[in-house]
Amino acid sequence: MPGTETVPAFPMDRAAKCPFDPPPRLREAEPISRVRIWDGSTPWLITGYEAQRAVLADQRFSADARKAGFPAQSAAVLARRENTRSFIAMDDPEHDRHRKMLTRNFMIKRVEAMRPRVQEIVDGLIDDMLAGDKPADLVTDFALPVPSLVICELLGVPYADHDFFQARSKKLVSRSTLLEEAVKAGDELREYLLDLMAAKEKEPTDDLIGRLVTDQLARGELTRTEVADMGTLMLIAGHETTANMIALGTVALFEHPSQLAELRDTDDPKLIANAVEELLRYLTIVHTGRRRVATEDVEVAGQLVRAGEGVILANDAGNRDEAAFPEPDRLDIHRQARHHIAFGYGVHQCLGQPLARMELQVVYSTLYRRIPTLELAIPFEEIQFKHDAIVYGVHSLPVTW
Repeated sequence: MPGTETVPAFPMDRAAKCPFDPPPRLREAEPISRVRIWDGSTPWLITGYEAQRAVLADQRFSADARKAGFPAQSAAVLARRENTRSFIAMDDPEHDRHRKMLTRNFMIKRVEAMRPRVQEIVDGLIDDMLAGDKPADLVTDFALPVPSLVICELLGVPYADHDFFQARSKKLVSRSTLLEEAVKAGDELREYLLDLMAAKEKEPTDDLIGRLVTDQLARGELTRTEVADMGTLMLIAGHETTANMIALGTVALFEHPSQLAELRDTDDPKLIANAVEELLRYLTIVHTGRRRVATEDVEVAGQLVRAGEGVILANDAGNRDEAAFPEPDRLDIHRQARHHIAFGYGVHQCLGQPLARMELQVVYSTLYRRIPTLELAIPFEEIQFKHDAIVYGVHSLPVTW
């Protein structure tokens, strides 16, 4: 495309003064405009809430990263997508067939049955923090172990191996990871899951991967590689997103002490649920945009997007759209914000959202009540945010009480 040197680069830098807000230049962009990504291509950036929902619900936009024109986040992400086939990068009917194999594991009734165990995990980790040294790192001592323990138990993955999969997951969600490193990390995770599946074939287990092995794999509905790739996706997504929401949400609440006090002192589950939805909207940690490619000519926000052109849905901008959320830059835990698009929209919206919501509700209703004097152990300005990651958060969070 001629004149690409005048097209703004994406992702864009956040404002230093408020790391919770989307980049100023992103907020100032037209509802649909060109941006330049890592490979020099210029996909369309869509910033408006309604336009994003329309695209995400329109099956003329493909989630298949192997299609020409798909705007991958990096060379490493593109290579990983070419070597693996997880259902989030499939279109219907293939996507629907794979998704239905997992849906029952994330139904609300089944997830709610897990709440007492999640409460036990949260309380146990808080006990350990209180008994340990100060300051503690809320990321490594609490935010990361909570969802890691939960997803390991759900999948049937030994938590003793968490250092192994967390280290490789970290490489796969970083935009700065070299191509060779990303491919190696992905291959190692796949081999780990294949070995685990082989063990479950010999000794069947009643967990998600065990059921995929004894049901879909045994009947030939999935190949070994498909089960391994499905397990890898859930293992990474199941802890990376929730861990970052726990830590980043806590930082945001530290900066809004009156709302933190309300959460600390309430026993109202509706207020806790509202707070979870509002923090998901306000922070939108999947901050490099959901990606699609048009399979035919489609008009979006008055602009013709031609077949083969990529689109990036800037969900962080969409969740700050004043037309959908009055006073969008204000954190308000009383806001009715469940219609946010932090989990996406349409057929590809996050399968694990009931689990993520429940975990966050348990954390936000417990952590600040159990440790009422919890506070930062360093100045706010010294917090290191994950600007280079696909999932936004903080690298560490020293806290004391």
